Amino acid sequence: MKKLILIIVLFTSLAGFAQQDVLFSQYMFNKLMINPGYAGSREVFSADMVYRYQWVGIEGSPKTLSLSMHAPMRNEHVGIGGYIYSDQIGPALDQGALATYAYRIILPKGKLSFGLQAGIKYNTIDWNMIQLEDPDFVFQGDQQNKLTPDANFGIYYYSNRMFAGISSKQLLQNEYGMVTGSDGKKTYSKLLRHFYGMAGVAVPVSDMVIFRPSVLVKYVKDAPWQMDLNASFLFNDLFWLGMSYRTDGDLVFLTEFNISRKYRIGYSYDVNVKDRIHYNSSSHEIRLGIDLDLLKNRMYTPRYF
Repeated sequence: MKKLILIIVLFTSLAGFAQQDVLFSQYMFNKLMINPGYAGSREVFSADMVYRYQWVGIEGSPKTLSLSMHAPMRNEHVGIGGYIYSDQIGPALDQGALATYAYRIILPKGKLSFGLQAGIKYNTIDWNMIQLEDPDFVFQGDQQNKLTPDANFGIYYYSNRMFAGISSKQLLQNEYGMVTGSDGKKTYSKLLRHFYGMAGVAVPVSDMVIFRPSVLVKYVKDAPWQMDLNASFLFNDLFWLGMSYRTDGDLVFLTEFNISRKYRIGYSYDVNVKDRIHYNSSSHEIRLGIDLDLLKNRMYTPRYF
Protein backbone atom coordinates (compact mmCIF):
# COMPACT_ATOMS: atom_id res chain seq x y z
CA MET A 1 0.00 0.00 0.00
CA LYS A 2 1.15 3.54 -0.56
CA LYS A 3 2.30 5.88 2.19
CA LEU A 4 -1.16 7.43 2.63
CA ILE A 5 -2.60 4.17 3.99
CA LEU A 6 0.31 3.64 6.34
CA ILE A 7 0.02 7.14 7.76
CA ILE A 8 -3.76 6.86 8.17
CA VAL A 9 -3.57 3.52 9.97
CA LEU A 10 -0.81 4.79 12.22
CA PHE A 11 -2.83 7.83 13.25
CA THR A 12 -5.98 5.76 13.68
CA SER A 13 -4.32 3.24 15.97
CA LEU A 14 -2.73 5.95 18.09
CA ALA A 15 -5.88 8.07 18.37
CA GLY A 16 -4.26 10.72 16.22
CA PHE A 17 -7.17 11.65 13.99
CA ALA A 18 -7.65 15.38 14.69
CA GLN A 19 -10.60 15.78 12.32
CA GLN A 20 -12.70 12.63 12.16
CA ASP A 21 -15.90 14.04 10.67
CA VAL A 22 -16.95 13.26 7.12
CA LEU A 23 -16.13 16.09 4.70
CA PHE A 24 -18.60 17.24 2.02
CA SER A 25 -18.11 20.14 -0.38
CA GLN A 26 -21.85 20.54 -1.08
CA TYR A 27 -22.83 20.97 2.56
CA MET A 28 -24.76 24.18 1.75
CA PHE A 29 -27.43 22.17 -0.10
CA ASN A 30 -28.07 19.80 2.81
CA LYS A 31 -26.82 20.72 6.27
CA LEU A 32 -28.37 17.85 8.22
CA MET A 33 -25.03 16.07 8.67
CA ILE A 34 -23.57 19.24 10.19
CA ASN A 35 -26.48 20.73 12.15
CA PRO A 36 -29.46 18.66 13.39
CA GLY A 37 -31.49 21.87 13.73
CA TYR A 38 -31.78 21.78 9.93
CA ALA A 39 -34.34 18.95 10.11
CA GLY A 40 -37.64 19.93 8.47
CA SER A 41 -36.40 23.33 7.27
CA ARG A 42 -37.16 22.64 3.59
CA GLU A 43 -40.82 22.26 4.70
CA VAL A 44 -41.16 19.02 2.67
CA PHE A 45 -39.88 15.47 2.89
CA SER A 46 -36.33 15.86 1.60
CA ALA A 47 -33.78 13.13 0.85
CA ASP A 48 -30.18 13.44 -0.33
CA MET A 49 -27.69 10.79 -1.40
CA VAL A 50 -24.05 11.85 -1.72
CA TYR A 51 -21.02 9.95 -2.98
CA ARG A 52 -17.59 11.49 -2.51
CA TYR A 53 -14.34 10.19 -3.98
CA GLN A 54 -11.48 12.17 -2.48
CA TRP A 55 -7.84 12.47 -3.64
CA VAL A 56 -8.28 10.60 -6.91
CA GLY A 57 -5.12 8.78 -7.93
CA ILE A 58 -3.94 7.89 -4.42
CA GLU A 59 -4.39 4.27 -3.40
CA GLY A 60 -6.58 3.95 -0.31
CA SER A 61 -7.98 7.48 -0.61
CA PRO A 62 -11.26 8.35 1.15
CA LYS A 63 -14.55 7.21 -0.37
CA THR A 64 -17.75 8.28 1.38
CA LEU A 65 -21.41 7.42 0.80
CA SER A 66 -24.24 9.01 2.78
CA LEU A 67 -28.03 9.04 2.73
CA SER A 68 -29.99 11.62 4.71
CA MET A 69 -33.73 12.27 5.06
CA HIS A 70 -35.75 14.83 6.99
CA ALA A 71 -39.23 16.34 7.04
CA PRO A 72 -41.55 18.61 9.03
CA MET A 73 -44.39 17.10 11.03
CA ARG A 74 -48.03 18.19 10.94
CA ASN A 75 -47.20 19.98 14.13
CA GLU A 76 -45.19 22.79 12.51
CA HIS A 77 -42.99 23.07 15.59
CA VAL A 78 -41.44 19.64 14.97
CA GLY A 79 -39.01 18.33 12.38
CA ILE A 80 -37.53 14.82 12.23
CA GLY A 81 -34.90 13.07 10.17
CA GLY A 82 -31.83 10.91 10.15
CA TYR A 83 -28.85 9.80 8.14
CA ILE A 84 -26.57 6.86 7.53
CA TYR A 85 -23.05 6.93 6.16
CA SER A 86 -20.06 4.79 5.28
CA ASP A 87 -16.57 6.28 5.12
CA GLN A 88 -13.73 4.11 3.78
CA ILE A 89 -10.10 5.29 4.09
CA GLY A 90 -7.72 2.56 3.02
CA PRO A 91 -8.18 -0.31 5.50
CA ALA A 92 -10.16 1.86 7.93
CA LEU A 93 -13.96 1.76 7.75
CA ASP A 94 -16.21 4.13 9.67
CA GLN A 95 -20.00 3.67 9.54
CA GLY A 96 -22.87 5.24 11.42
CA ALA A 97 -26.62 5.79 11.70
CA LEU A 98 -28.23 8.69 13.60
CA ALA A 99 -31.82 9.84 14.12
CA THR A 100 -32.76 13.52 14.40
CA TYR A 101 -35.39 15.50 16.29
CA ALA A 102 -35.79 19.26 15.98
CA TYR A 103 -38.10 21.63 17.84
CA ARG A 104 -38.84 24.85 15.95
CA ILE A 105 -39.94 28.19 17.36
CA ILE A 106 -41.98 30.25 14.91
CA LEU A 107 -40.75 33.84 14.74
CA PRO A 108 -42.19 36.80 12.75
CA LYS A 109 -39.66 36.51 9.92
CA GLY A 110 -38.26 33.01 10.29
CA LYS A 111 -37.86 29.92 12.47
CA LEU A 112 -35.41 29.09 15.24
CA SER A 113 -34.76 25.37 15.49
CA PHE A 114 -33.08 23.31 18.23
CA GLY A 115 -31.99 19.89 17.03
CA LEU A 116 -30.63 16.74 18.62
CA GLN A 117 -29.16 13.68 16.92
CA ALA A 118 -28.43 10.34 18.54
CA GLY A 119 -27.26 7.04 17.15
CA ILE A 120 -24.41 4.58 16.83
CA LYS A 121 -21.07 4.38 15.04
CA TYR A 122 -18.91 1.44 14.10
CA ASN A 123 -15.20 1.54 13.27
CA THR A 124 -12.93 -1.24 12.10
CA ILE A 125 -9.63 -1.82 10.32
CA ASP A 126 -8.87 -4.62 7.85
CA TRP A 127 -5.28 -5.44 8.82
CA ASN A 128 -5.01 -7.83 5.87
CA MET A 129 -4.80 -4.79 3.59
CA ILE A 130 -1.52 -3.70 5.20
CA GLN A 131 1.61 -4.97 3.49
CA LEU A 132 4.95 -3.72 4.82
CA GLU A 133 8.52 -4.49 3.81
CA ASP A 134 9.72 -3.77 7.35
CA PRO A 135 6.85 -4.65 9.75
CA ASP A 136 6.42 -2.54 12.86
CA PHE A 137 4.67 -3.61 16.05
CA VAL A 138 1.98 -0.94 15.53
CA PHE A 139 0.74 -2.83 12.48
CA GLN A 140 0.81 -6.27 14.07
CA GLY A 141 -1.90 -5.73 16.65
CA ASP A 142 -5.41 -7.01 16.91
CA GLN A 143 -8.10 -4.32 16.98
CA GLN A 144 -11.19 -4.96 19.07
CA ASN A 145 -14.20 -3.28 17.52
CA LYS A 146 -17.48 -2.28 19.07
CA LEU A 147 -20.59 -0.21 18.47
CA THR A 148 -20.23 3.25 19.96
CA PRO A 149 -23.14 5.58 20.87
CA ASP A 150 -22.88 9.19 19.80
CA ALA A 151 -24.89 12.43 19.92
CA ASN A 152 -24.91 15.84 18.19
CA PHE A 153 -26.66 19.13 18.97
CA GLY A 154 -27.39 22.18 16.86
CA ILE A 155 -29.22 25.52 16.78
CA TYR A 156 -30.36 26.74 13.37
CA TYR A 157 -32.20 29.92 12.34
CA TYR A 158 -33.58 30.40 8.84
CA SER A 159 -35.89 32.57 6.80
CA ASN A 160 -36.56 32.93 3.08
CA ARG A 161 -33.41 35.00 2.63
CA MET A 162 -30.84 33.94 5.23
CA PHE A 163 -29.65 31.21 7.58
CA ALA A 164 -27.27 30.91 10.52
CA GLY A 165 -26.41 28.09 12.86
CA ILE A 166 -24.03 26.64 15.42
CA SER A 167 -23.59 22.99 16.28
CA SER A 168 -21.42 20.47 18.06
CA LYS A 169 -20.88 16.85 17.03
CA GLN A 170 -19.54 13.78 18.81
CA LEU A 171 -20.63 15.17 22.15
CA LEU A 172 -20.00 11.96 24.10
CA GLN A 173 -16.35 11.69 23.02
CA ASN A 174 -16.45 7.92 23.47
CA GLU A 175 -13.60 5.54 22.82
CA TYR A 176 -14.49 3.53 19.76
CA GLY A 177 -11.60 1.12 19.18
CA MET A 178 -8.66 -0.53 20.90
CA VAL A 179 -5.42 -1.77 19.38
CA THR A 180 -3.08 -4.20 21.11
CA GLY A 181 0.50 -4.05 19.84
CA SER A 182 2.89 -6.98 19.70
CA ASP A 183 4.40 -5.71 22.94
CA GLY A 184 1.05 -6.06 24.69
CA LYS A 185 0.52 -2.31 25.05
CA LYS A 186 -3.01 -1.10 24.42
CA THR A 187 -3.92 2.17 22.74
CA TYR A 188 -7.39 3.65 22.20
CA SER A 189 -9.02 5.77 19.55
CA LYS A 190 -11.36 8.49 20.79
CA LEU A 191 -14.07 10.52 19.09
CA LEU A 192 -13.27 14.21 19.41
CA ARG A 193 -15.88 16.92 19.82
CA HIS A 194 -16.31 19.07 16.70
CA PHE A 195 -17.77 22.59 16.61
CA TYR A 196 -19.36 24.29 13.60
CA GLY A 197 -20.66 27.74 12.76
CA MET A 198 -22.39 28.62 9.52
CA ALA A 199 -24.21 31.51 7.88
CA GLY A 200 -25.48 32.54 4.47
CA VAL A 201 -27.74 35.01 2.72
CA ALA A 202 -29.63 35.16 -0.60
CA VAL A 203 -29.31 38.50 -2.41
CA PRO A 204 -31.42 39.21 -5.54
CA VAL A 205 -29.24 40.54 -8.34
CA SER A 206 -32.05 40.67 -10.89
CA ASP A 207 -35.35 38.94 -11.61
CA MET A 208 -33.36 36.01 -13.01
CA VAL A 209 -30.30 35.84 -10.74
CA ILE A 210 -29.83 35.24 -6.99
CA PHE A 211 -26.42 35.60 -5.32
CA ARG A 212 -25.83 33.40 -2.27
CA PRO A 213 -22.61 33.82 -0.28
CA SER A 214 -22.09 31.50 2.70
CA VAL A 215 -19.43 30.49 5.20
CA LEU A 216 -18.75 27.38 7.28
CA VAL A 217 -16.27 27.43 10.19
CA LYS A 218 -15.06 24.24 11.84
CA TYR A 219 -13.01 23.70 14.99
CA VAL A 220 -11.75 20.61 16.77
CA LYS A 221 -9.20 20.42 19.55
CA ASP A 222 -5.55 19.99 18.53
CA ALA A 223 -6.26 20.91 14.91
CA PRO A 224 -6.22 24.25 13.06
CA TRP A 225 -9.45 26.15 12.45
CA GLN A 226 -10.94 25.42 9.04
CA MET A 227 -13.08 27.85 7.06
CA ASP A 228 -15.08 27.18 3.91
CA LEU A 229 -16.02 30.31 1.93
CA ASN A 230 -18.60 29.89 -0.82
CA ALA A 231 -20.16 32.14 -3.45
CA SER A 232 -22.97 30.73 -5.62
CA PHE A 233 -25.45 32.09 -8.15
CA LEU A 234 -28.92 30.77 -8.94
CA PHE A 235 -30.06 31.36 -12.52
CA ASN A 236 -33.76 31.37 -13.42
CA ASP A 237 -34.59 29.30 -10.29
CA LEU A 238 -33.11 26.26 -12.05
CA PHE A 239 -29.35 26.21 -12.11
CA TRP A 240 -26.81 26.84 -9.35
CA LEU A 241 -23.19 27.63 -10.16
CA GLY A 242 -20.60 28.43 -7.51
CA MET A 243 -17.10 28.25 -6.10
CA SER A 244 -15.66 27.62 -2.63
CA TYR A 245 -12.28 28.06 -1.03
CA ARG A 246 -11.32 25.94 1.96
CA THR A 247 -8.51 27.24 4.13
CA ASP A 248 -6.54 24.00 3.91
CA GLY A 249 -5.97 24.92 0.27
CA ASP A 250 -8.90 23.29 -1.54
CA LEU A 251 -10.57 25.14 -4.39
CA VAL A 252 -14.06 23.79 -5.13
CA PHE A 253 -16.19 24.23 -8.24
CA LEU A 254 -19.80 23.18 -7.74
CA THR A 255 -23.14 23.16 -9.46
CA GLU A 256 -26.71 22.02 -8.87
CA PHE A 257 -29.47 21.59 -11.43
CA ASN A 258 -33.14 21.57 -10.40
CA ILE A 259 -34.54 19.01 -12.83
CA SER A 260 -38.03 19.80 -11.55
CA ARG A 261 -39.66 21.02 -8.34
CA LYS A 262 -39.02 17.53 -6.94
CA TYR A 263 -35.67 16.38 -8.27
CA ARG A 264 -32.18 17.88 -8.24
CA ILE A 265 -28.67 16.76 -9.01
CA GLY A 266 -25.41 18.30 -7.88
CA TYR A 267 -21.72 17.89 -8.61
CA SER A 268 -18.53 19.35 -7.16
CA TYR A 269 -14.89 19.16 -8.19
CA ASP A 270 -12.14 19.85 -5.65
CA VAL A 271 -8.51 20.56 -6.36
CA ASN A 272 -5.85 21.39 -3.79
CA VAL A 273 -3.73 24.39 -4.71
CA LYS A 274 -1.29 24.08 -1.83
CA ASP A 275 0.49 21.16 -0.15
CA ARG A 276 -1.08 18.18 -1.94
CA ILE A 277 -1.01 19.53 -5.49
CA HIS A 278 1.86 17.21 -6.42
CA TYR A 279 0.28 14.14 -4.87
CA ASN A 280 -3.31 14.06 -6.09
CA SER A 281 -5.31 15.40 -8.98
CA SER A 282 -8.78 16.05 -7.64
CA SER A 283 -11.79 15.03 -5.57
CA HIS A 284 -15.25 14.40 -6.96
CA GLU A 285 -18.65 14.55 -5.29
CA ILE A 286 -22.05 13.78 -6.80
CA ARG A 287 -25.36 14.34 -5.06
CA LEU A 288 -28.94 13.33 -5.84
CA GLY A 289 -31.86 15.02 -4.07
CA ILE A 290 -35.62 14.70 -3.94
CA ASP A 291 -38.33 16.87 -2.33
CA LEU A 292 -41.85 15.47 -1.82
CA ASP A 293 -44.74 17.50 -0.48
CA LEU A 294 -46.26 14.76 1.68
CA LEU A 295 -48.17 17.19 3.88
CA LYS A 296 -49.51 19.16 0.88
CA ASN A 297 -49.48 22.91 0.35
CA ARG A 298 -46.21 23.48 2.21
CA MET A 299 -43.86 23.28 -0.74
CA TYR A 300 -42.64 26.46 -2.38
CA THR A 301 -39.86 27.21 -4.81
CA PRO A 302 -37.15 28.17 -5.07
CA ARG A 303 -35.37 26.93 -1.98
CA TYR A 304 -32.21 28.95 -1.44
CA PHE A 305 -31.04 26.94 1.59
